[in-house]
Amino acid sequence: MTVPKKILNGFLSKLGPGLLYAGAAIGVSHLVQSTRAGGMFGFDLIIAILIIHVIKYPFFEFGPRYTAATGKNILHGYQKLGEWAVWIYLLMTLSTMFIIQAAVTVVTAGLFTHIFGFEGLGGHEPQVVDAIISSLILIICFTLLASGRYRLLDKLIKAVILVLSITTIAAVIALLFDNPGHYASGTLHFDIADAAHLLFLAAFLGWMPAPVEISVWHSIWSESKNENEGRVTSMKEALFDFRVGFIGTAFLAMCFLAIGAMVMYGSGVEFKTGGAAFAEQLLDMYRRALGDWAYPIVAIAALTTMFSTTLTLLDAFPRTISISLERIYPQKFQHKKNNFTYILWLLITIAGTLSLLFFFTPSMGEMVKIATVIAFVAAPILAILNTLAMFDKSIPVQYRPGKGMLIWCLVGLTALISCSIGYLWLM
Repeated sequence: MTVPKKILNGFLSKLGPGLLYAGAAIGVSHLVQSTRAGGMFGFDLIIAILIIHVIKYPFFEFGPRYTAATGKNILHGYQKLGEWAVWIYLLMTLSTMFIIQAAVTVVTAGLFTHIFGFEGLGGHEPQVVDAIISSLILIICFTLLASGRYRLLDKLIKAVILVLSITTIAAVIALLFDNPGHYASGTLHFDIADAAHLLFLAAFLGWMPAPVEISVWHSIWSESKNENEGRVTSMKEALFDFRVGFIGTAFLAMCFLAIGAMVMYGSGVEFKTGGAAFAEQLLDMYRRALGDWAYPIVAIAALTTMFSTTLTLLDAFPRTISISLERIYPQKFQHKKNNFTYILWLLITIAGTLSLLFFFTPSMGEMVKIATVIAFVAAPILAILNTLAMFDKSIPVQYRPGKGMLIWCLVGLTALISCSIGYLWLM
């Protein structure tokens, strides 16, 4: 028993920012969108998950690669291009942070409400209950982040992702041996000529595996790990850590799609609108399809998924904003010497999120759509910035990507730009 434990501990010790990336990426895009894709079209879109991961791979890799090559986060690379590049990233973050955080948090709150039986708490409407539970979740997250920062987040996400992976795989295996068989009678298939199907695909792939700006978060988490350990992580270690997280998110996305395909496809049950309502419906359908014994497995998987996403996003927004301001106004903002800016933006993020949840909950669906459009259109912009930063002459030659990676980037950029234009045209 001690040998496997040592192997597991040794493996986990090599992981850090890659699992934070996974914690941020695996959320609404996986639990809701991937499951919905499987429920709507069976296994038709599983190849789309693979394709979008291949297209986006270089741009996500450039975050940790830049830090391993220079010892600094990729926002330094943006600054070398000009302050305009940092401003672009900062403005894009400010325009979506409250919407994204609110959408993710309310789904997490919906899961807490359903799993622990908080429906009708204090006689309030479901939307008010979700807002109250969201407040409690954000307070817990604030306490964790303000007290422990990176080290606590690093350890917590390792546990969360481990539980998530085990429970999700267990659910898929259980379905393979004992499923309701609805998928055999499903008749709806993805039609590339159907505009509604294409719009769903665009939104699905826009969040798969995550918005490209997570590459910046990953770079900053990598820099934080270097500071905590007092050394710069080698390129080999950084890429191993990243690839474990990246491949893991792709695998889990396919697992959630498979769950949707095997449980929902052809069942005749219509999806409810809203992330929290969908998550509640999903858990109840699992109970009916597999029995009470399977419910805890799926509930733990769903809850850990969304809580990890809520926590990592709440850390990423204030962290990247404070560092962006430091890049633009180095004399006014000294993030590394003073945590004041981080805590201030952490409070601003929470305040803005709660304002949306308490006063604009009925239009949450529309806000998510707006955030999706912005993220989808922004993908090629940030991909271009990452590419320019990584291929800059200031990067040591031995760490600079080769011609093969450059061709990969150009093909990926062409695909992302074409998809963004097509999405806007369909909208």
